[in-house]
Amino acid sequence: MTDVVLYETSGPLATITLNRPDKLNALNTEVLLEFDKRIAQAGADDSIKVVLVTAQGRAFSAGFDMNDEIEDGTETPLEWLPVLRRDADVTMALWACPKPTIAVVQGYCLAGGCEIAMACDIVVAADNAQFGEPEIQYGSGPVTLLMPFILGQKKTNELLFTGDKIDAEEALSLGLINKIVPLDELDSAARELAMRIAPTPLPILRLTKQALNRAYEAKGLRNAVNANVDISALLNGANTPEQQEFDKVAAERGLKAALDWRDERYGARKS
Repeated sequence: MTDVVLYETSGPLATITLNRPDKLNALNTEVLLEFDKRIAQAGADDSIKVVLVTAQGRAFSAGFDMNDEIEDGTETPLEWLPVLRRDADVTMALWACPKPTIAVVQGYCLAGGCEIAMACDIVVAADNAQFGEPEIQYGSGPVTLLMPFILGQKKTNELLFTGDKIDAEEALSLGLINKIVPLDELDSAARELAMRIAPTPLPILRLTKQALNRAYEAKGLRNAVNANVDISALLNGANTPEQQEFDKVAAERGLKAALDWRDERYGARKS
């Protein structure tokens, strides 16, 4: 079976690669558990200075794999809570990685995938990248509430209430990403940036990362993330008629049909 997360090192760089290209790197249980292990591995290896988070195929990640929950029959808030806690914990493990992290993004970077990118210290994106948290259109919400701390209140409100996606140019103007490059230059640009960071001694990088994270956590980032997990369990378990219909269509005709039903409700806003 193909490894769903790849790990390789090259000098001072470690690369963690999402490897479900046929599923647009959707994040299922297997991916999350392996991704968590690889974050810990990179963090503990003193030969590593910078961690690159990349993805195979045409998308960085379309988000959490809804087939997991549909197949498991996850419905009530009490059932959702441990699932969402695990999802948030993995993202926050990336946030807390003691090495600088760089997300290398192409194509869709949505929902849980967008949260992984936001948890990285730096984001380098291809010119075809699209970002967003469309969970509200599924009757859900973001698991790891990082966006308000990155974009500010008003734009976060707009994106989370509408579920709209934004392109790389808008993401750059909002401060969600650091740099846009042509798709065929994405990997080389990210590695060039990583190698500009790597000459710094590891203790200095660790302490700088610690100071930056503590600044955000002093603003309440961790408290907000933890509180959001509890609210998300209630939200996902609200069992509204729309959620019931989505699940029914998915069970009877498959996830694609359910997504088409959702898109019709939202005016088929595809991009």
